[in-house]
Amino acid sequence: MTPTEKFNALGYKLPPPPAPKGVYKPCLIDGNYLYVSGHGPVREDGSLIFGRVGSEVDKDYAKNAALHTGLTILSSIVTKLGSLDRIKKVIKVLGMVNAEPDFGAHPYVINGCSELFAAIWGEEDGIGVRSAVGMGSLPENITVEIEALFLIH
Repeated sequence: MTPTEKFNALGYKLPPPPAPKGVYKPCLIDGNYLYVSGHGPVREDGSLIFGRVGSEVDKDYAKNAALHTGLTILSSIVTKLGSLDRIKKVIKVLGMVNAEPDFGAHPYVINGCSELFAAIWGEEDGIGVRSAVGMGSLPENITVEIEALFLIH
């Protein structure tokens, strides 16, 4: 199956691609690489997912927010490239979690996005290198922000 067919089989819907809220591009192609700016968790209806992990929301809520952030990234990819099938490999994911200082399950949270990418592109091409870190705050109090780098065909 193609990445698009795998995505469709998962049953998820893509949210609308977010418009930049600053001076940057959501995606940038350089040679065979697609750089994706930091994206937040957007629901299918266009609303954002908010909450600080450890005080306002729990780690499962945050993992779901990371899944939605992955879907938002996919929406920007489809907008830029026309299809998920143009992605050859996930190179890097940087996941930032809006968390209390004593929260430590950042990798668990970012797995929400990483598991989505692995389901679409497989274990060999869908899992790249990754960082999962905590932040003192994120824009508008969103729960997660993720940026990524992809190799394209």
